[in-house]
Amino acid sequence: MGDWNFADVWEVVADTLPDATAQVQGDRRYTWAEMDRRADGIAAALLAGDVQEQDKVAQYLYNCPEYLESMFGIFKAGLVPVNTNYRYTDDELVYLWDNADAVAVIFHGTFTETIERIQPRVPRVRHWLWVDDGAGPCPDWATPYEDAAASAGSRVRGPWGRSGDHIYMLYTGGTTGMPKGVMWRQDDIFCTLNAAALGVRYDEDGTPEDARTALAEAGPGLTGMPACPLMHGTGAFTSFGTLNGGGCVVTLVNRSFDPVELLETVEREGVNAIAIVGDAFAKPILRALDENPGRWDISSLMAIISSGVMWSEETKQGLLRHHAGMLLVDAFSSSEALGMGQSVSSAGGTSKTAKFVLGDNARVITDDGRDVEPGSGEIGRVAVKGRTPVGYYKDEEKTKATFVEIDGQRYSIPGDYATVEADGTLRLLGRGSVCINTGGEKVYPEEVEEVLKRHPAVRDAVAVGVPDDKFGEAVTAVVEPQPGEAVDESDVIAHVKAHLAPYKAPKRVVTVDTIGRAPNGKVDYKGLRQLAQEQVGSSA
Repeated sequence: MGDWNFADVWEVVADTLPDATAQVQGDRRYTWAEMDRRADGIAAALLAGDVQEQDKVAQYLYNCPEYLESMFGIFKAGLVPVNTNYRYTDDELVYLWDNADAVAVIFHGTFTETIERIQPRVPRVRHWLWVDDGAGPCPDWATPYEDAAASAGSRVRGPWGRSGDHIYMLYTGGTTGMPKGVMWRQDDIFCTLNAAALGVRYDEDGTPEDARTALAEAGPGLTGMPACPLMHGTGAFTSFGTLNGGGCVVTLVNRSFDPVELLETVEREGVNAIAIVGDAFAKPILRALDENPGRWDISSLMAIISSGVMWSEETKQGLLRHHAGMLLVDAFSSSEALGMGQSVSSAGGTSKTAKFVLGDNARVITDDGRDVEPGSGEIGRVAVKGRTPVGYYKDEEKTKATFVEIDGQRYSIPGDYATVEADGTLRLLGRGSVCINTGGEKVYPEEVEEVLKRHPAVRDAVAVGVPDDKFGEAVTAVVEPQPGEAVDESDVIAHVKAHLAPYKAPKRVVTVDTIGRAPNGKVDYKGLRQLAQEQVGSSA
């Protein structure tokens, strides 16, 4: 196995291109030398807190330079970053940090009040680093991030050193209820991203030191912008690829997506690649371009990359009318399996929505282990071999179910169902479960249903995904009222928002006489989804 480690590579970048820009957000700019020095400070502060090798550090942050900078420091120290969804409510945060065994949390000041409410419930967390965002003073139980960033005068390494076996962990909502930590060896995820890099690529069998020559010859890399959250795989993985090649990561200032800000930033910073999540981002961008023809120079864009939700053909064509020289890449991947397939659109031709070319290491297999024959109409699950995650953190049962051996090779099969067309392309059908994908966020229906059923007016309920022009799918509740009770839609939605992150709450509530559960407790999700779609559509 190889020994690529992100901290080693990024230190080589900093040594080779010290004056190149590494990160930009608004008027904040950091060179590679500055980011490297500050990351050393974060590593030193964490190591001073009596941590052990591969202890977990949660990042409870919006997009900002501190996100990737602190991750650099975590990797330097030989620790493991834990992405934290900033939309989570108290119970969800407690579950995540407890499940991850987090010992430290790096957080934006705006989350201080939330943390103070749950601190007694997360006793393992001993260290708190506070990132000033103007929301108030640093609490006395936390250390100012800037003090930590200035705490090292030289390179910092954990006493246990670094290794390609060290873990990068990405928590994903997945399709099995509560979030699970997908564990990647750093060498595996580095080499997987390296194979798809837009800029500098390295010899997989080489070492971080070998990168020095390639970087010296190539100079500063591309400028990338994760328009989607760094807390999710799409934003994180594309940013890693940018940094690996000695490039610059640009993050937006606003915490809610603003297409005008994005387009102004593309022009100002000469952004080469943008990471988005489907039409939830692409349609507002297209609308802004259509309403303001010629206002922004976006000629620097080489690619827009989307993953996490399907991206419509019509939107792609509209974007290409504004800049024919870029590629639009629709990546079919998940936290557990990168490279399942992709669809690339250009001015020369746009791929059909939901049709992908299988990745080199991917296949579609039936439940009995056969390959789906192209054009047969059979349905199978997409499986990827090669470099795959170690498994799920503290979940052996789920690990065995997802990462399986076929014909003597280990495959990742996260549960995406598809058919193979006669021309060999892939047509996605969705997750095998009834997981709802809304704007790139995965929502597991049973989690929403449990909250719905706690509402006093609700006897039974299911949550389904109804097709939505903006979000791909909109969470919709189908509820059976208690006898003699009337269900108030706004009250039910507010009830769910009080217990779960807002994106998990239904946007509409449909009332039925009975959910129609079978004696074994199962429900007809397909039928209820169709019913909800008809009622929501007719009422709209």
